Amino acid sequence: MNPSVKQLKYLCAVAEHRHFSKAALACHVTQSTLSAAIQELESQLGVKIFERNKKAVLITALGEKLLAQARIILGDVEDFVGIARAHEAPLSGDLRLGVIPTIGPFLLPSILSQLRKRFSKLKLFLKEEMSAQLLQQLQQGQLDLIILAFPYTLPDMETVSLFRDEFLLCLPPGHALEKLQQVKQQQLRGESLLLLEEGHCLRDHALEACKLDTSDTNLVYQGNSLHTLVQMVANGLGLTLLPAISVDADVLGDTKLQVRYFSNENVSREIGMAWRKSDPRRDEYLLLAEFIKEHVSHSVKRGQTNP
Repeated sequence: MNPSVKQLKYLCAVAEHRHFSKAALACHVTQSTLSAAIQELESQLGVKIFERNKKAVLITALGEKLLAQARIILGDVEDFVGIARAHEAPLSGDLRLGVIPTIGPFLLPSILSQLRKRFSKLKLFLKEEMSAQLLQQLQQGQLDLIILAFPYTLPDMETVSLFRDEFLLCLPPGHALEKLQQVKQQQLRGESLLLLEEGHCLRDHALEACKLDTSDTNLVYQGNSLHTLVQMVANGLGLTLLPAISVDADVLGDTKLQVRYFSNENVSREIGMAWRKSDPRRDEYLLLAEFIKEHVSHSVKRGQTNP
């Protein structure tokens, strides 16, 4: 007997959560149902996929290879369904969009109402996760497309660039750099820099854009959101780098903090969209990409970020 799609979904869930009860909860089944399905899958294949002990669930080396193939198969199953949807009107029906936390809260709220007006039959489901989790869910067919920051390794995915997002320097009150209209990357060396914690690609993109290494600055705090970093700057704990879309979306609130542009125009990240190359809804995703580009371009013309 060949493995079922359901068994492959359970395999991916256990590999993601490394915990049977959490995986069962995510799959909306009982733990006994999920465990029995995994045991049956291992028996069918005659291999051991997971190592179980009291402390953790580990995936075997062979299990990793099977996991990679399972994700491809699940993505292909979703594309199979997508072929049936392709005859419908553009951007109608269900669309599952993933977005990283440093983009979603600042880009999506301003475009969703216009998107709903233009494509009234579109039913959008949003998921906010970090890049690694989004890619995994895209591969498995749990998401249709994702919006994230480039560069990022995206095997077997088609991508399109949406816009460039400048990094701005956010300063605490009374800082010496506040007197300058523009700053240079090297002026950050030796400063106390507040960045997002490991796992957020914005951290690496910001350091790379500013041509900085972690040894060049004093990383006094690693936060898990831009709003937290802003409050830390407001309390005089250091400087931080903010993407322009977050400043445009009023991430500074009522803090009265100042931001400064860099004199080098390349201090930015590229925002883009990705989907499976095999997905038949490619034309719809390109249509959505053009809608986002149009909206972002209009927003920039309407009101530039004021440092």
